[in-house]
Amino acid sequence: MAAQPKPQPASALQEIERQIAELEKAPESSACQEEIERLRQQVEALKKGPEAASKSKSHDAWHRVLLARHPQRPYTLDYVQMLFTDFTELHGDRRFGDDAAITGGLARFEGKPVMVVGQQKGRDTKQKVARNFGMPKPEGYRKALRLMQFAAKFNLPVITWVDTPGAYPGIGAEERGQAEAIAYNLKEIPKLAVPIIVVIHGEGGSGGALAIAVGDRVVMMQNAIYSVIAPESCSSILWRDWEHKEEAARILKLTAEDLRSFGIVDEIAPEPAEGAHADPHAAAEMLRPLLARGLQELSLLPKDELLRRRHDRLRRLATFVTEH
Repeated sequence: MAAQPKPQPASALQEIERQIAELEKAPESSACQEEIERLRQQVEALKKGPEAASKSKSHDAWHRVLLARHPQRPYTLDYVQMLFTDFTELHGDRRFGDDAAITGGLARFEGKPVMVVGQQKGRDTKQKVARNFGMPKPEGYRKALRLMQFAAKFNLPVITWVDTPGAYPGIGAEERGQAEAIAYNLKEIPKLAVPIIVVIHGEGGSGGALAIAVGDRVVMMQNAIYSVIAPESCSSILWRDWEHKEEAARILKLTAEDLRSFGIVDEIAPEPAEGAHADPHAAAEMLRPLLARGLQELSLLPKDELLRRRHDRLRRLATFVTEH
């Protein structure tokens, strides 16, 4: 894959505005409206220019939100192409259908076979609609679990890639058991006796992200975000509007540094200075050694020890401390 040229601000702005215009003509849905609002925020950030970001703290949470959602940020299949070889995509949940918002299949990493599973967004309007804006439906989560169980059957490590605003909240998804599909994944994935590495490389939104984010080691990219709720939704609940989204982002503690300090994330993968979108290949190569080391260390553990450590890790996430 050739290195992607860095887009000029004007062309990026024009492309986003074109996508907004096309999405406004598309059939109305909650996912479509949310994507339009996200793109409008990107337009606002581009119009302000880089000097706006320099006025805030270098670790400003809202700035990280915008970087995590940058339209040129590498998606799951971009990383698959840059880091893996012999990728063969597998489809369907064997119960209802195939969800394009979840992609996965067999591949080789550093010459060794692995299973890759992740959420996938779209670049242009047609892809966004086809991928449902990276918001999986129940059949997507069931497909993910099927592939991970397939990997466990043949003793293959699993690498999951998290990048979603959240699970799709539409009526059809609810009718087909969205909550049950997510809960079932959370119940079954910890039982899989193979190494599981989770990479949060874009948006880690709520249960939609968590449904494939259970693993032995969680790696989070420097400008990714991971939160129980989107800042805009948090703002609308607490302040009854979206105007406090930046304050909500700060309060939510959704940055990689925050989550590393809480023990939710194990390692932070660095990115190029301007973000992964500025040099996708460099971002991928910064991530490669963390994946290689993680797979090597986890593969040396006996299965009983692997599961024991995984369960201990999960139990620590539910530890509460009361200050007197």
